[in-house]
Parts: sequence; C-alpha cells; structure tokens
Amino acid sequence: MATQPLADRLRPTSFDQVFGQPHLVGPNGILRRLIENDRIPNMIFYGPPGTGKTTVANIIAKLSNMQLYKLNATTASLADIRDVVSSTENMFAKNGTLLYLDEIQYFNKKQQQSLLEFLENGKLTLIASTTENPYFCLYPALLSRSSAFEFKPISIDDCIPTLENALKVLNEDFGDSKTASDALFRTIASTCGGDVRMSIGLLENAFYISGKEITEENVRVLAPSVIGHFDRTGDSHYDLLSCLQKSIRGSDPDAAVFYLAKALLAGELLSVCRRLQVIASEDIGLAYPLAAS
Repeated sequence: MATQPLADRLRPTSFDQVFGQPHLVGPNGILRRLIENDRIPNMIFYGPPGTGKTTVANIIAKLSNMQLYKLNATTASLADIRDVVSSTENMFAKNGTLLYLDEIQYFNKKQQQSLLEFLENGKLTLIASTTENPYFCLYPALLSRSSAFEFKPISIDDCIPTLENALKVLNEDFGDSKTASDALFRTIASTCGGDVRMSIGLLENAFYISGKEITEENVRVLAPSVIGHFDRTGDSHYDLLSCLQKSIRGSDPDAAVFYLAKALLAGELLSVCRRLQVIASEDIGLAYPLAAS
C-alpha cells in the first residue's frame, strides 16, 4: 500500500490536467501564455489552500528545465535562501534556479527586503505563495518586482473529476470496487469549500470506514464543522463583519442573521460583539443615542 498522501499522488503534471484556474493555465490563460513564451518573472501566487499553487509551480519548473527548490517561510531562514542561491554556480543549475517559497507572509519585513538582492542580480527566480492578501502582508518593494496571480477556490463541478479519479485509484490500491454517487461527490466538494486537497483527504478517509458504497453518513461524521475559509486577521474577517454591518444598515434581517451565524460558527464571538457596539453607535446612535448602552 502506498504511503504517499493520495492528494500528492494525484497532483497534475501539466497545465492541461489542472482544473479550476482557466484564467491562469487554461488554453488562453495569462500564466500559461507567459511560460510558453519563455517568460518566467518573479511571481506571487495567492489564494485559498488546495487551489493548485504548489502544483503550478512544479509544472513551471518542469517546463522551464530550471532547478526547483522548495522552502517554507514558517521554518526557513535567510541562510537557507543563500544556500539555494549558491547552487546557481553548480552545473546542475545551468538553466537557472527557481525557488518556491511557501507561506511567504511569515517572513518579516527585513527578511523580505533581503530577498531583493537575490532577485535583482538575476541568479534566482522566485515563486512565492500565500493564502493572505499579498498587498497587505508583503513588502511593497518585493511586490513591485513580482507579478501577482490570484488562485480562486475550485468550483464543485471542477472538483468532481478529481474525486472520481481519486476513488478509482483507491479501488485499484486495495483491489476493491467501492462506489459513490454524483451527489456524494458534490457534497464533499461543497463541504470543503473549494479546497481540492481537503476534498481528496475527506474522500480517502470516508473510503476506509465505508462498506461497498460510500454514503453521506460516512462523509458527515468526518466533515469539518466549520465550512469555508475565515482568516481572523485578513480580508475574510473584515469582509464578513462589514457584511453584517451593511445588512443591518440596509434593514435586511435575513442577510444580517446569515452573516451573524457565519461569524459565530467561525468562533468570532468577541469580534461580533465589538462590531455590534460599533453598529449601535454609527448606524443607530443618531436615532437612539442610548442604543450602545
């Protein structure tokens, strides 16, 4: 039995196999056109987890014949980057060095500034990825030397073929013939909010606990209780609270309850209480000054 995670085994190896990012790697995708014309700038990939950022970086390295190094900013240091840069003098990196730096938002301002010297001398091409808004978390000088590309959540329809293939591979691995309905695949894709890696992991776990057919009950006991992506310090946090305030301001009780419930499910009780105080002062205070008390 294979020990490598199923999501990694199913990782696409060409642009044609990548689902859900047609604006980037489809037949007329901007990123695909750049690579096919031998233009590989420094790039920032941003978007939710499980949307193909690492996969696309691997494909770019393969097509460019560049030596690919991967680092994670949560554990990497500038010394690690210098070690990568030193490889440019090595014969094995004759076509250049491509550094994939994951979670770049965890590099502080000084570390991001230090990257500039490596980018400016042309010895290193950077692909940095982040799940946060790069215009908030990255140093402006680094952004000005890079091209930013947004990876969007994978739609349910785009996720289903990957899940079908994942079930086929699992059956082959275990010599089994378990089945799953189209409705189940849609449930898994919907539950995981556009994260393909999470969807494959959920299907894989459900496979182990199911009988001859994987049912919604198998998935329900494994599914996350909080659906979607919610970043307490990023755009999603403030967008959701803003939606709550605007719904109340617009006298739309259904929308207000929806956004309130979504915030509470994400564990944002304190932020909601603070925003309700703001609403009481800003939106209701003029008509009823005692609303905030």
